[in-house]
Amino acid sequence: MEDLGQIRIVDRRIHAFQVGGVTVTRIVELEGPGPGTFVLPQATPENVKRFAWLVPHFATPDGQVNMSIHAFVIESEGKRILVDTCVGNFKRRSVPSWNDLRGPFLDDLREAGCPRESIDVVLCTHLHVDHVGWNTMKEGGRWVPTFPRARYLFARAEWEYWSTLQGPEAEAFGDVLGDSVRPIVEAGLADLVETDHVVTGEVRLEPTPGHTPGHVSVRIRSKGAEGVVTGDLMHHPIQMARPDWGSAFDYDGEAAETTRRKFLEAHADRPVRVFGTHFATPSVGRIVRDDGAYRFEV
Repeated sequence: MEDLGQIRIVDRRIHAFQVGGVTVTRIVELEGPGPGTFVLPQATPENVKRFAWLVPHFATPDGQVNMSIHAFVIESEGKRILVDTCVGNFKRRSVPSWNDLRGPFLDDLREAGCPRESIDVVLCTHLHVDHVGWNTMKEGGRWVPTFPRARYLFARAEWEYWSTLQGPEAEAFGDVLGDSVRPIVEAGLADLVETDHVVTGEVRLEPTPGHTPGHVSVRIRSKGAEGVVTGDLMHHPIQMARPDWGSAFDYDGEAAETTRRKFLEAHADRPVRVFGTHFATPSVGRIVRDDGAYRFEV
């Protein structure tokens, strides 16, 4: 197997990786085991236990799944790009474990050498609740941009869908758009971009539709090395073995499965570092073929 580089563990929540000349630092907000059926209805304990390779990183022996909510800071060509901003503090959310958090995310970001004032670009793979939370912070009773120097990139198709959506789906987890997205637009810091937008000469968006209408992944190419931040085209490595298992939160399940299968086929047995947006520690590895399907190798 080709060497995919070294993992440098800074502390429990911070892990740094290298893709050619690009540094990718993972900042964890929440991580731990839980029932897989919350996200993947077919991931019952009995079904999870069938895939022994998931233990210990991605599943427990009793069939719970290990998952993570984290952000990635990509440092490329002098820019610091923050990919997905987790749940955020003080947000009113319908999921109890996400509600009114008081976590150390900004302290961890600073500890990693990336204080919030140093972020140049915030890039949301999509506008779901656990990918936009730290876009804003509470200041004087108002939601203000957390990263005041940054341009926030939202796929145009994603914004156009969520900004016009009404009814129960629009506020299933709370006023996500109101407290974490609209304040960015109103502050004039949002750039609505196409799903193949080029961020730097080493980093670009890649359309991966299905989970949401304008969902994107993030492609990294540098000095002959390659990596990709998945976003939510997959939520857990078990979907490599079972790409037909869709998320309960997919906008278009058929399109999401097609995207997953194409992604797996394109990257299997290649030296491409896959950064799983919800994959538990170490969260980074490669896709390998496994008896007619695929698995994740770290």
